Amino acid sequence: MQRTDYVKKKKKRLFWRRSILLTITAITSSLTLIGGLMLYAQITGAPSLSVPKASVFLDKDGKQVGDHFAAERRYWVGLEDVSPFLLDAFVATEDRNFYKHHGFDYKRIAGAILKDVKTQSKAEGASTITQQYARNLYLSHAKTWKRKANEALLAYRIERFYDKDVILEGYLNTIYFGHGMYGVEAASKFYFAKSAKELTLEESAVITAIAKGPSAYSPIDQPEKSTARKEVVLSLMKAQGYITESQKERALQTKIVLKAEEWADKKRVAPYFLDEVWRETEKILSTKGRHPAEGGWTIRTTLNPHHQQTAEDVITKWMPDSELQIGFMSMDPKSGDITALVGGTHYGKSPFNRATQAKRQPGSAIKPILYAAALENGFNPLTFIMPEKTIFTYDDGRESYEPKNVNGKFADHPISLAQALAISDNIFAVKTLEEIGYKNFQNMAERLGIEATLPALPATALGTTEVTLADMTNAFSRIAAGGVEVQPSTIISIMDAEGKVVYERKKTKKKQVISEQDAFILTHLLTGMFDPVFNDYSSATGLSMRPKQTRPYAAKSGTTISDQYLIGYSPSLTAGVWTGFDVGKQLEDAADQAASKKIWIEFMETAHRGQSAQPFLPPKGVTSVIVDVETGGLAVAECERQRLMYVKDKDIPEKLCTDKSLLELRSTGKKEKGLNLFPFSFFD
Repeated sequence: MQRTDYVKKKKKRLFWRRSILLTITAITSSLTLIGGLMLYAQITGAPSLSVPKASVFLDKDGKQVGDHFAAERRYWVGLEDVSPFLLDAFVATEDRNFYKHHGFDYKRIAGAILKDVKTQSKAEGASTITQQYARNLYLSHAKTWKRKANEALLAYRIERFYDKDVILEGYLNTIYFGHGMYGVEAASKFYFAKSAKELTLEESAVITAIAKGPSAYSPIDQPEKSTARKEVVLSLMKAQGYITESQKERALQTKIVLKAEEWADKKRVAPYFLDEVWRETEKILSTKGRHPAEGGWTIRTTLNPHHQQTAEDVITKWMPDSELQIGFMSMDPKSGDITALVGGTHYGKSPFNRATQAKRQPGSAIKPILYAAALENGFNPLTFIMPEKTIFTYDDGRESYEPKNVNGKFADHPISLAQALAISDNIFAVKTLEEIGYKNFQNMAERLGIEATLPALPATALGTTEVTLADMTNAFSRIAAGGVEVQPSTIISIMDAEGKVVYERKKTKKKQVISEQDAFILTHLLTGMFDPVFNDYSSATGLSMRPKQTRPYAAKSGTTISDQYLIGYSPSLTAGVWTGFDVGKQLEDAADQAASKKIWIEFMETAHRGQSAQPFLPPKGVTSVIVDVETGGLAVAECERQRLMYVKDKDIPEKLCTDKSLLELRSTGKKEKGLNLFPFSFFD
């Protein structure tokens, strides 16, 4: 028994000796590490607090077209020139113990590490204002242990050599607030048209909310998320005693009035385009573990200065003096390069991009997508349908729909797909959708890059589903590319401040989303809107542009009571135009209704000036035939309404236009003869 007690006491003494030794070793190691870090910090001295270099935008040829701090996008201000509400909001939200710690909030760090270990990730943040400042100045935003270690070391050095007010001032002047704005002064002027010193409590909360994530909490692009985050900021300020409950409630109830339209950034080159470049830059760099706020980027874009200037000039020339707005986009169908972009009539009044962000009804501009699906499902250019006045039923007969044509008239005889597209017959389109089915239409829209769910309703054939102009222009561009899935892009390459290429667009293997034959046949069909040979109860829809046309174009217009679309292309360039009003107003004035066509044709003609006219060249498996427009039969001298058309080899007509069986398709006598006024054929 005594022996056992002796052994137990000996083991206990040994345990305590080892514990004391390990504790002394740990303390010594920690003190040595801390001492080493302090010595290192002392030797290396105070880190530079200079702000990052400006990021430079280049056009496709490498010529500088702007920089990220153009038009005084950064205004450095001292703490005395910042609203006390804003100072309190940032400390309460980002680092409540800022004035107490020496660069690190150990309690938050411990909690974050514990959560990271549990989730096996690095998602939980615990950075102090000093650490965030260090990251903004020197580091990427990659969530790695190496970056966090460097961030901690730099934070310690900053705290070692600079006082708290210097650190807070630098931090507030280097945060990125979206839309190209750095620092609280630039953000205040951009969002509220006032200096940071004049910000109210609720405005300060909005600005502070943006810092959490400029893309996610922008009051312009994400108003609901911005409001939710603002409420969090105010709650934190109340909890920490910076404001009273009544102040909080008053701030929550006060309506936020944004004044981004008053931003004096009126002389930027292609401002809507550069905003889109910046959005794409953020997405690209996030996948690389980098962040735009590092600064010093050299971003080579796809901007074609001639196309951009032409677009801006013709828009200025033809947009009426009204509230009418515009979205414009041009693309290279071979590469997907966005060569020009305009998102509104006045960037200074509204930076909202109506080409990429607004969703509107495309009207009949959707029909080429419908007919692309039809060509895959048994239709050809000489498929005839009787488009008389028709009432369509759906929802098991419980609902009905009676489409009308733009002039209120209907054909009294069958017409071909080619003619239906040229004059934009609505009955033909709805009957086509009924024939091929909604799933085929939806599938085709997705393959052509349209991100929208098309309802199983007859009116869907007439473009009642809201889409962006960018998606529609991309869809037409894929047809122009011969059915290839070309991805739209604004960026060619990105290089960091040290000259390292961070991103370079690579050539990808071409994916065929529709057959080359169907793409060409549809392209040739889309030339019909400029040809009076298709005139019938209604005229071909592009005749007003015909006098200015000097080369072949494939295009389609779309009209609703509130929107005008026109999208089309040559073999080398696609362009899309939308005109309409931002809020519930109908297109009634003649000048408003005519703007889209005038802008589109003048842009295309000017953009191609000095270039020889290029024909659309047919691929193998497609044959040209001269047919009679009225019957679809092979043309002979007796049939005067003749046109060259392209069909697949299996669809070549076998009967002459004088064949009695074809003439019987017509329920009435011969229609008015059409004339081909072109002095030559674009398709010879």
